[in-house]
Amino acid sequence: MVIVFVLVALAVLALVAGLHWYVWCRLVRDTTRPRGAARRAGSVLFVAAPVLMIAALVAERSGAPFWLQRALAWPGFLWMALALYLLLATLATEPVRVWAGRRARRATREAVLAGVPVLSPPAEPPAPADDPAEPAPQASALAASALSRRVFVSRVAGGTAAAVALGTTGWGTYGVLRGPRVKRLTVPLAKLPRSAHGFRIAVVSDIHLGPVLGRSFARTVVDTINSTQPDMIAVVGDLVDGSVKNLGPAAAPLAGLESRLGTYFVTGNHEYFSGAAQWLDEVRTLGMRPLENARTELPYFDLAGVNDLQGESEGHGPDFRKALGDRDPARACVLMAHQPVQVHEAVHYDVDLQLSGHTHGGQLWPGNLIAKAANPTVAGLDRYGDTQLYVSRGAGAWGPPTRVWAPSDITVIELASREA
Repeated sequence: MVIVFVLVALAVLALVAGLHWYVWCRLVRDTTRPRGAARRAGSVLFVAAPVLMIAALVAERSGAPFWLQRALAWPGFLWMALALYLLLATLATEPVRVWAGRRARRATREAVLAGVPVLSPPAEPPAPADDPAEPAPQASALAASALSRRVFVSRVAGGTAAAVALGTTGWGTYGVLRGPRVKRLTVPLAKLPRSAHGFRIAVVSDIHLGPVLGRSFARTVVDTINSTQPDMIAVVGDLVDGSVKNLGPAAAPLAGLESRLGTYFVTGNHEYFSGAAQWLDEVRTLGMRPLENARTELPYFDLAGVNDLQGESEGHGPDFRKALGDRDPARACVLMAHQPVQVHEAVHYDVDLQLSGHTHGGQLWPGNLIAKAANPTVAGLDRYGDTQLYVSRGAGAWGPPTRVWAPSDITVIELASREA
């Protein structure tokens, strides 16, 4: 098992190194002079930045001192996003580089056929134009011009790729740090009584408090939720990336969440990477009620919650029978379950609405394509049999504090009765 892990890790490192080498070739080697200051600076960046990225990931996963995690997180995780868009933008400019290269090679062949040393001035004064034995004086200039054009095109393409990548990453990072926007949605439930028509649930998932998003971000989330004046708050997992010891102060503002019927919480996979038992105790002190494979009867419907699938590694996985097995099927049921894939089990228990997160909506395009392959629904409202599934994109971000074409959200779901 250890050998397999080492081989996979080495393969991943080789892939990361190869992709960085390709981008370095296009953005640094092809656009700068050998041994020049720009070449040296670019080379240092393309060595140091991926090292910081890998160090940030290892530090977070290994439980390194929190000050070290914070020091590595910003440069390391931001480079993760920037490197992705540098790669994509560089690939997008590749056709232009190929065209310029072909033009340069064609000019070089013409010069060689004319008998002129490429990029070298003629040793003798140019021969008369009517002497066919002597090369045309324009051939060498043509070759030199084509090669110069290739360097120019490389610089323009590289500059464009860098500008697009920096702009995309900056825009996506601003969107996260600004805080999630409120999304409103009306969901009809067949069994909901008329008296519950208009009941509002604030759904928040994937806050991901950690080395990057801290106390001020938690306060922004709390203020945004409270501004919606919900009847109930559902925190659908992945609250943190780190221990209670390190992140307890960052999570403290969550004690200020306000709603008429309280705040409920279920675990996400990242809670099990961060000490789920300790965090379950901590969220209780913050005024939240964890639903650990449990159900509570609210005045208008049943609210249930199941543990995340990652809990199976600790013997605390989801138990739908325990949470839903003996409920009154005549009452509407809303289920909190972190991962959308859990909807397939929810269907068997006649759940009316499942609230999930986990996907981040893909977070970094084209990550939505990967998320779509692993989840039945990536974002928004969908239906599976008689069960409706709502997947939030989440309030925060994991890894890079950056989102591209997957904006963060806090969703206010307004339940609607068909009797109203």
